[in-house]
Amino acid sequence: MRTLSSAEQDKIKALTGFSVPLAFLEPTLTGLGKSIMDATSPVRQYLMEQGLHNFGEQEQGQEHKVLLDAVLIDSNSSKKAMVSLYRPATKKGDPRIWFSGLKSFVAPNEILALIALDGKVYVLNLTRLPVLDLLRTRLSNPLQELATEIQTRDGVIASELLGLLRNIAARGPVRAELTADTAVGRTLETLLGIGINSSKQPDYKGIELKAFRRSKGNRKNLFAQVPDWANSKLKSSSAILDAFGYDKGSDFKLYCTVSAITANSQGLSLRLDRDISVLHENSLDPSLGDFVQWQLQLLHERLLEKHNETFWISANPHLEDGFEYLHYTSVEHTRKPILSQFDLLVEQGIITMDHLIKRNSKGKTVEKGPLFKIKPQCVGLLFPPSKTYDLLGK
Repeated sequence: MRTLSSAEQDKIKALTGFSVPLAFLEPTLTGLGKSIMDATSPVRQYLMEQGLHNFGEQEQGQEHKVLLDAVLIDSNSSKKAMVSLYRPATKKGDPRIWFSGLKSFVAPNEILALIALDGKVYVLNLTRLPVLDLLRTRLSNPLQELATEIQTRDGVIASELLGLLRNIAARGPVRAELTADTAVGRTLETLLGIGINSSKQPDYKGIELKAFRRSKGNRKNLFAQVPDWANSKLKSSSAILDAFGYDKGSDFKLYCTVSAITANSQGLSLRLDRDISVLHENSLDPSLGDFVQWQLQLLHERLLEKHNETFWISANPHLEDGFEYLHYTSVEHTRKPILSQFDLLVEQGIITMDHLIKRNSKGKTVEKGPLFKIKPQCVGLLFPPSKTYDLLGK
C-alpha cells in the first residue's frame, strides 16, 4: 500500500480515538477495471479477528464464494452493498475481495478503510471523506453514529497509580538514579517501589509504565522481541553483529534504527511479507538478503501483552551541580492497541526497530533489543482513546 498522507493519518488517529479497529485497501486502476482486489494479509487477519471470515478455511472456486452485508458510508448517507470473499480456482487461489457499488465510490489509489461491526463490513473512502468534521459535528451522520456505537462497547488500579504519580510530582524535581537514557524510567520505578527485573509483563499491577523526557522527541518504546531464530538465516545476535557491526571505542557495536521505508547506512531494512504474515529484516548484501524474521502474530501478541493498558509518563529534565533532575509532570493513559494497524505502521515507517548489540573487549556480546519503537506524535494511530492528566493539577 502507498504511503499515507498526513491528512489520512489524522483521520485514522481520529477514528482510533473512538476505539474503531480498521483495515485498509488501496484499489488499483486494474483492480477497479476488473472488479477485483487482493484480500491482503492485514485484511484477511482483520476479518478473521472480527469473526467474519477465515480465508484459510475457504475452498477454491466460485461455488465456495462467501457473501456478507456491507455498507458504503458517505458524508450524509449510507448505502447497502455486498462484499464477496472468494478464492479463484486458478493457480494458488489467492484470496480476493470485492464490494458492490465500489466503482462509483473510489478512484484508483485512494485508500479504503474497512470497519467490522455486527457481521457487516462498513467501508469509508478515507482519502475523500471529511472524517474529522463528521466526528466533531453536532449533526448526526452515519460515520459518527458508527464510531459512537463502537466506542460505547468496551479502573481502580489506574486511579490508584495516578494518585501515586501525583504524589511523586508534588515532590518536585528528583535526582536521577544514574546517568543514562534509561534513568527516567529507572528513577520512576524506584519512586514507585518497583524492583529491577527483566520480565516482559507490565510494570504496575497490569499497567505498563513508559517514562520519557519531555524535551526529547525520541521515539517511544513499544516492546522488545528477538527474531524467530529457528527460521532465520542468521541464528543469533552475535551473528548479526559479526555481519554488520563496527568498532566504537573499545567495543564492537551495532546500534542502528531499521525501517521499512529505506535501507540504513548498514544496508538494513524491514520487509513485510503479507502472504505468509512475516516481518523480515533484509540486507542489501545479496548473499544474505532476508536474514532474520518475526511472525507477525507473535509481534501482535507482544504488543497486546505489553500495552493492554499503558501510562506514558512525561518528565521535565534539568541539570544542577552536574546531576540530572527529573520532574514527572503529565501522563497519557492508553488502552488496548489496534492490532490490525501495527503492520500498517511498520510498513509506513512509523514503527521501526532498533538494534542495540555490542561486544566488549572480553568478547562478551550483549543485546538490549531488538526494540520496536513508534514515533511520539503517532501513538494515537495505534491506540484508542487516550486520556491525558496534568500531575500537578494545574
